[in-house]
Amino acid sequence: MSEKQKKATAYWKENVRYLFILLAIWFIVSYGAGILFKDALDTIRLGGFKLGFWFAQQGSIYIFVALIFVYVRLMNKLDKKYGYDE
Repeated sequence: MSEKQKKATAYWKENVRYLFILLAIWFIVSYGAGILFKDALDTIRLGGFKLGFWFAQQGSIYIFVALIFVYVRLMNKLDKKYGYDE
């Protein structure tokens, strides 16, 4: 295996690891906060709405958009690390 292939493989593995971590965070927020922990979160109010309801309706979308920005930043750093930033 050439050095270029090793670098590409390492880059891809790190990229997939970032994806799994970020998608796990999104899953935990959307499924966990919106469904599993809804009753506990409903004791807290945010803008007049119960927090469990808010996460189910809006929170997971906001978290997903924030994770997109985190992913872009991580990928920019990863590109620089492996020399793919052109």
